[in-house]
Formats: sequence, C-alpha cells, structure tokens
Amino acid sequence: MNPSNQQSTRQEPAPAPAPAAQPSSGPLTQEELQLAARNHSMPLEALRREVTPPGLHYVLTHFDIPDLDVSSWHLRIGGAVERALELSMAALRRDPAITVPVTLECAGNGRSLLEPRPLSQPWVLEAVGTAQWTGVPLAYLLGKAGVLPDAAEVVFTGADAGVQGGVPQRYARSLPIREALRPDVVLAYKMNGAVLPPQHGYPLRLVVPGWYGMASVKWLESIEVARAPFTGFQQQVAYRYQSSADDGGSPVSRIRVRSLMVPPGVPDFFTRRRFLRAGPVMLEGRAWSGEGAVTAVEVGIDGTWLPAHLDKPAGGFAWRRWSLPWVADPGEHVLACRATDITGATQPLEQNWNYQGMGNNVVQRVTATVE
Repeated sequence: MNPSNQQSTRQEPAPAPAPAAQPSSGPLTQEELQLAARNHSMPLEALRREVTPPGLHYVLTHFDIPDLDVSSWHLRIGGAVERALELSMAALRRDPAITVPVTLECAGNGRSLLEPRPLSQPWVLEAVGTAQWTGVPLAYLLGKAGVLPDAAEVVFTGADAGVQGGVPQRYARSLPIREALRPDVVLAYKMNGAVLPPQHGYPLRLVVPGWYGMASVKWLESIEVARAPFTGFQQQVAYRYQSSADDGGSPVSRIRVRSLMVPPGVPDFFTRRRFLRAGPVMLEGRAWSGEGAVTAVEVGIDGTWLPAHLDKPAGGFAWRRWSLPWVADPGEHVLACRATDITGATQPLEQNWNYQGMGNNVVQRVTATVE
C-alpha cells in the first residue's frame, strides 16, 4: 500500500501497529541519529529573542517535506457541515486575517534525558520556538461551512505521507470541537510576516496555541468535521502518556509549564560546559505554559532558589522573559530554573518517566565554571 495515494485516515480505525522498539539505556542508535540529522532544535542562546527566526525555530517532520505547488493547491473543508468548501490560497488571503504570537514545543522535548530512553527523536531541551503566525481564524472558516449540531471533532490532514508503527498514513490529528472554535486557532500562511518556509508547513498549516506541536498540522490539505472521535494513528497510538507498551494511556494535549535559561558565558565545544568570569552576570531565559500565564520563575544557584523578575508576556500563549542578576564567585556552580503557572503547576525536580517520552518538563540544570 502506497501511503502517498491515501486521501486521509479520517474515521478508519488505525491498524494494529508494529511493535515499537523498547526503551534503551545504551548509546544512541543509528535510527535516532538519522532522526536527529533531519530535525533540529533551537539553540538556547536564541532564548534572548522574543520572536524566533524561522531558521532557529525547532523543526520536527515525521515523513518527507512535501513539495507543493500553491497554484494548484486547495484546502478542502467537509464532513458534518452545511456546505463543503474548497479554497485556493488566493481565496484564503481574501478572508479576514489575524496574527498570533505562539510558543510551540514538541511533546517529546526532553525525551533523551529519560532513563531508560524511549527510542524516537532524541530531543534534549531545545525543541521549542516562538513565532508570529498570520492567517485565517479556523473558527471563521468553520462558520462559513456551517458546523452541524452533532459535530464532535475536527480532523486535520496534511500532505506528508509515510509509514509509522507499520501503518501507512498521512499525518492527521483532531481537535475537540470546542478547541477548534477558539478564536485564536489559526490557519497560518505567514511566519514572522513572511511566507511559510517549506519545513514549517508551506503553503498552509494549523497553529493551536497552548497545545504541544503535534496538534499544529503542517502542509494542511483537508479539514473534516467529524461526528465521532478520530481513530488515526497519530491520535490513538502516538502522542500518549503511557506507563508501558500495553497501557492505552491518555492523550497528550496542552504544554506543561517549562522554563529554560540562556547558558551564561561561553561553551566548551564538545561538552557544552560553560565558562565565565567572576563578577556580575545577568541570568535570563524564557518560561511558558499551555495552561495559562506563567506566574513565577525561580532560579537555583547551587541548590538555593531565588525569585526571578518577569517581563510582560509576548502573548496569551507565548513565552515570558525572566531575569535575575547574579554575582558569580570563582568555582564550580550548578544553575537551574523552575517555572510555575496560574494553575499552580510547577516544574518537577525529578523526571516523570513515560513510555513514549512525552511532556518531560524537568528543570534545566547548567554546569558553569567561574574563573
């Protein structure tokens, strides 16, 4: 079966997947290195920027990057609607547009730090970025189509095709209807004011503020309003919090609270250990949460936690800069940062292991030598 010939995985149950590779305590595998070469993370020094340039923003592509011709591309909207729509890019650009600053983070960020390590894209901490996304509100287009009263979910299918877990598929995910109708969910055709780069979903992608990046389907080709829960692979098999391979688990959705620090000083090339001179240093970074506002960031210096200053956030679901002045004494130091959001959730000091390596928001620690 050629997955590139599939139109969608919409309401068909996902076939039984092939057995997944078991978590490992050994060196990175050849397969993990291949994934790491295809995908890339945001260098932590880019945390100094409120908006991440496209080339520094993290990228995860499950399959191949589609080569799409916008002159023949169309977006199809159908399913449980009063009227089906087929829209060209020219038509979409005539519709009202919004621009939303959004921090996107991969659900597998921090996976390689888990022990044993789940085998997939071996992210460390940097699978994140914040951009200004411009496009048509999804709710506006669903309003034009007329969502029927018995609608339950909205299914989004991209043009990227491949095989995962032994299952041929196009990448597809769904949102509950209440999430799809939020005013800030956008079908974006611009990133930071310019046309979407190919790796970020050209010509059109979904952006779901507050949710991990798997929800923001790229290279979008169809939207189907469904009356029943979507059972495709990326919904029912992948992106779940599981305790073991046999555990059905629970779905990954909103981003867990996290903060990251700009590593101070300069790095050793191979180990990335930091070196800096004694004296005043401004420690800084960014914090975010998919559950709402970040309300506090603490900075740990050799185990002592101090409150950081918080700047105004860039948006409702965009990261927030934090800073703390530090007078660095000569010697070896361990620096850390820990965020709390409006729900009271705080980053854990120890990792919460799960089978797929999802949502690992353990605090970052930076080892620094002050000379």
